Amino acid sequence: MILQALAGYYEKLAEEGKVERSGWSKAKVSFGLNLGEDGKIMSVMPLKQEKDRGKKTVWVPQMLKVPEPVVRTAGISANFLCDNSGYLLGIDQKGKPERAKQCFQAARDLHMEILKSCQCKAARAVMAHFENWDIQTGESAGVLAEDREELFSGVNLVFRYDGKFVQEDPEIQEAWERYRDQNGTDEKALCMVSGEMDEIARIHTSIKGVPGAQSSGAALVSFNAPAFESYGKEQSFNASVGRKAMYAYTAALNYLLQDDKHRSIVGDTAVVYWAENGQTEYQDVFAEAMDPKSGAEDVLNDVFQRLQRKAAVDTEDVRDRLSLAESFYVLGLAPNAARLSVRFFYQDSFENILRNLEKHYQDTQICRPNGDQTKYLGIWRMLQETVNKKSRDKIPTPHMAAAAFRAVLSGTPYPAALYTDVLRRIRSEQDDKDNHIKKITPGRAAIIKAFLIRNHKKEVSIELNENNTNIAYVLGREFAVLEEIQEKANPGINATIKDRYFNSACTTPAVIFPILFRLKNSHMKKMTNKGREIYYERILGELQDKIVLADGQTTAYPKRMTLEEQGMFILGYYHQSQRRYEKNNKGEQENE
Repeated sequence: MILQALAGYYEKLAEEGKVERSGWSKAKVSFGLNLGEDGKIMSVMPLKQEKDRGKKTVWVPQMLKVPEPVVRTAGISANFLCDNSGYLLGIDQKGKPERAKQCFQAARDLHMEILKSCQCKAARAVMAHFENWDIQTGESAGVLAEDREELFSGVNLVFRYDGKFVQEDPEIQEAWERYRDQNGTDEKALCMVSGEMDEIARIHTSIKGVPGAQSSGAALVSFNAPAFESYGKEQSFNASVGRKAMYAYTAALNYLLQDDKHRSIVGDTAVVYWAENGQTEYQDVFAEAMDPKSGAEDVLNDVFQRLQRKAAVDTEDVRDRLSLAESFYVLGLAPNAARLSVRFFYQDSFENILRNLEKHYQDTQICRPNGDQTKYLGIWRMLQETVNKKSRDKIPTPHMAAAAFRAVLSGTPYPAALYTDVLRRIRSEQDDKDNHIKKITPGRAAIIKAFLIRNHKKEVSIELNENNTNIAYVLGREFAVLEEIQEKANPGINATIKDRYFNSACTTPAVIFPILFRLKNSHMKKMTNKGREIYYERILGELQDKIVLADGQTTAYPKRMTLEEQGMFILGYYHQSQRRYEKNNKGEQENE
C-alpha cells in the first residue's frame, strides 16, 4: 500500500515536471570538466551557487539532471557521465591509488560500451578522454591545480563540451536509455506494486532526508542477510518490485523528504504527507491544521466551519476548492542503521483526517491565563510539553511521539506514554520564574483532559466545574485554595505548599491533607481581615462536603490515588487556580 501510494504520487509529480523520469535524476554537482575534441581537459568550471542559509550566505553544489546513479555497496560500480574524481579521473584522497585506478577502469569500460554507437562530437570527446587520460601526469596537471583539494574530495563532477553539459546531448540521452533497457537483470516477474511484468530491482535506491539516518541515504526495502531471504532469492529479489515501480516510489519519497514546507519532524520521525491527486494545496491546509501558527487561528476556524457544513475547503492564496473526499496519505519514517523503519502509515479521506484533527483540538481545549491566545494545541506543541525544558536536547520519546501523532490523525485513544510522560514532568519540575518554567502548564493540563476524555470516557469541562464531585478533582481544588490562603497570609512568599507537598498530595492525600489543614490554621491566624477568613472557610467547607467515599464517610481522604485520579487532581488544581487568576485580573476581591 505504501509503495503503491508513492508510485501513484510520482506519476503526478512527473506530469508537472517536478521529478525526473525513470533513468534520470537530480544530483548535486560541484565542477564541470571542459573537454576539447581530443578529450583533453581544457579547464575546470566551478558549478557551485550562492544561497542564503539563515543569516549566512553559503556556496552549494548545483542541482543538475544526470543519468540515474547506481546504488553502491562495498564494490566498484561506475556511474554514467556524473561521478567523483576517483571514477572520472582515477585520482582521489582515499589513500588507495590502486583502487582509484580500478574505479577509473570501470568508468572507462562503461562509457565505451554506452557511447560506442554515438557519432556526435560530445560522445567522441568523452571517449577520447577515457582513452587518452594519463592518471600519473593528470594528477599534477596545472589545469586541476586551482581546485585540487575540493576536486578530489569526493564531490560530483560532470563533462562539458562546446559550452554544454554532455548529458544534455539528445544522441547521448538515447544511448543511455537504450543501454538501460538492454542491460537489466533479465529476471522478470510480476511487480507487486504495478501488477505488471517487469525486471525486478535487485537493490533499491537510497532514501535521503530522514534525520538520524546515514547521510548517503538509507533503504526502505532491503535484504542484507540470508536469514531474511526465502525461496533461494537474494537481496531485493525477495520483494518483487519492478524497476519502474522502484524508481517511482523512491523518486516520490525523496522529493517529499526534500520539501521542507511539507515535511515535519516528530521526535526521531520524519513525517511526509500528500494528496492522491498531487495538489500541494491539500498539503498546505494539512500543515496548517496539524500545527497552527500563531495568528492563523482564523484560517483554521474557517476550515472547521466548512467541515460542519460539508462544504469544500477554500485555500487562502489561490481560492482553490479542495474536495473533502480526496484521499490523503501520511507516512512516518524513522532511522534504523542503514535502513528505515515505518513508524506509521495512515490513509483516509481529507475530510476524515481534518475531522480527527478537529476532535483533538476539541479534546485539548482548556481555559488559559489572560494573554495566552493559544486556541489550538498543535501536535508539535503538545509533544513539547513532555520534555525537560532545561535539557539541551528537547526531543520527546520517539515511539511515544509517533504513537501520539497516529492517534491524533486516526481519532483513536492516545498512547498511555503521552499521559505518563506529562505526569512525570509535573512531578519532577518546580515553578521557576527566572527560566519561564511552570510545573503545570495549560498545555499539560490540556493533555491530561484530552487523555481522560478519550481514553477513560471521563466528563471533564474546559474550565472550573463547581458541580463536579469526583473526589480527586475536589481535592485538587482544595489544594489550590489552601495554597491561595498561604499566599494571602504571607505576601511575597517565595515557596508555597505546592513546591513541597503537591506531588505527595496528588498520590497519597490521606497522609498529606491533615498536614495541610494544620498549616492552614496557622496561616489563618496571620490574616487581619476576618471577612477574607470567613470566605475561605466557607469555600473549604463546601469542598469538604463533596468528599464522600464509597462507604458514605465524609471528609475522609483516599490513601492512594491511581494515575487516572492523579490526572483529575491536577485538573481540579489547575481549574481552581485559573478561576482565582480570573478574579484577580478582573479586579474583583473576595468577600471581605
